[in-house]
Amino acid sequence: MSQPYRHYEVVSQLVEQAAAAMQLDPKVKELLREPMRTLTVSVPVKMDDGSIRVFQGFRCQHNNVLGPFKGGIRFHPEADEDEVKALAALMTYKCAVVGLPYGGAKGGVLCDPAELSESELEKLSREFIRAIASIIGPDQDIPAPDVNTNPKIMGWFVDEYSVLKGSYQQGVVTGKPIAIGGSQGRNEATGRGVMYVIREAAAAFGLELEGATVAVQGFGNVGNYAAKFLYDLGCKIIAVADVFGGVYCEDGIDPYLLKDHEMQTGSVKGFAGTAPISNEELLALECDILIPAALGNQLTGKNAGNVKAKWVVEAANGPTTPEADKILREKGVLVIPDILANAGGVTVSYFEWVQNNYKYYWSAEEVDQRLERIMADAFQAVYRAYTEREGVDLRVAAYIVALDRLAVAMKARGWV
Repeated sequence: MSQPYRHYEVVSQLVEQAAAAMQLDPKVKELLREPMRTLTVSVPVKMDDGSIRVFQGFRCQHNNVLGPFKGGIRFHPEADEDEVKALAALMTYKCAVVGLPYGGAKGGVLCDPAELSESELEKLSREFIRAIASIIGPDQDIPAPDVNTNPKIMGWFVDEYSVLKGSYQQGVVTGKPIAIGGSQGRNEATGRGVMYVIREAAAAFGLELEGATVAVQGFGNVGNYAAKFLYDLGCKIIAVADVFGGVYCEDGIDPYLLKDHEMQTGSVKGFAGTAPISNEELLALECDILIPAALGNQLTGKNAGNVKAKWVVEAANGPTTPEADKILREKGVLVIPDILANAGGVTVSYFEWVQNNYKYYWSAEEVDQRLERIMADAFQAVYRAYTEREGVDLRVAAYIVALDRLAVAMKARGWV
């Protein structure tokens, strides 16, 4: 986490590339150039020792032409305004590419949760949601979990916001515990969405998934479930790494057993029948599919030349720098971009919001069926844009799909 996932300037460059390829109306591009609003707040917290500490927080709302703003809130010592702006913009394009009626937003609080007690963390969470309460709401801006935030914190957000409003406002955030309106299938959603996109891409590009070799960087919620679902399709998981180290086995690793080992020991390291592997070695492995599912900026101008995978599937946000993107394209590596590959999470967050609005809840099977349809449709739309324009890669194709949907909505609403 030493660097932001995707700086705002990089996102803007991708928009420029897509806009040029599709001859986008300059007025649309201008409306997307800067966020509609960025709120900076000071959040005072009475610490356990009686002292007062003031934390800095942000909420950036990029564009809401398609619907209410949507995006996570992260608690991290390196959160800053540029990072939050970039991630808000990414959410605008991610929601548009999968056809969700949302705009993009993101929030952050500059703090290290590991240094806070449970009581201090709860006070910080409640004070932050009070500080931004005037610009959020079930029909205005719907936050969600992100780095170092979780369903418990979402529960505190809902409760504090509801107290402020004088009535239970269940739909103000997503990613809640199921007991207070969370959705079935939310934990697995991003990893499951990665699998659906890979399955669609395999059919489009002629990759046989039975026996296809996969390396996964990151074994948190996303990497863990992506590995499991691909294993269930017949893929061979040959390497997995977490923050503490990595494991490799040419004959394949059972990710279900690996997760049991990780739960018991705190790391994937030392799993029976595997050899240790470093992060750099994993990224350079010869395999069919490399899945960066950890942090941003993992594939750079320095190491992209070492990549031997046929595909890179971005389960993390912004794992590939622009320099690496260029190198991978020249090497003939297919990159499935983050705004498509990892959109399963926000899609099931949308399902949660819909269920909250109707007060009617779906089974895990219903959630998965709906997710499958949306992810498959999104891939096909991006694939069409990719095949229709010469010299366009899948990343630019995804932005073309997103920008086209945003432009149509702006015209329909009379913005341009």
